[in-house]
Amino acid sequence: MKKLESLQQFEQLKQEERVIFLFSADWCPDCKVIEPFLPTIETEFSEHEFIYVDRDEFIELCSQLDIFGIPSFVAFSEGKETGRFVSKNRKTKEEIEEFINSL
Repeated sequence: MKKLESLQQFEQLKQEERVIFLFSADWCPDCKVIEPFLPTIETEFSEHEFIYVDRDEFIELCSQLDIFGIPSFVAFSEGKETGRFVSKNRKTKEEIEEFINSL
């Protein structure tokens, strides 16, 4: 999964047709739980581009997007937010797949 490097890159990426930003952090135990199956999800939903956003590096962006819990997913298409799976709760593979299918 590509990692977000700058706010400018975020602005460019969200203009793409199907992009999903994963807001996470290295220290987050619930984020570690989903790590093993993220490659499978990326393969399953290859029509989407997945971008890892380190919450600690982009705290202002998280605040701007109202992301107060991680892991969280926010989807964009051509500059518009198309969906979000944002909460402080642990997420299962099935819940993440359900979210992506709903986009």
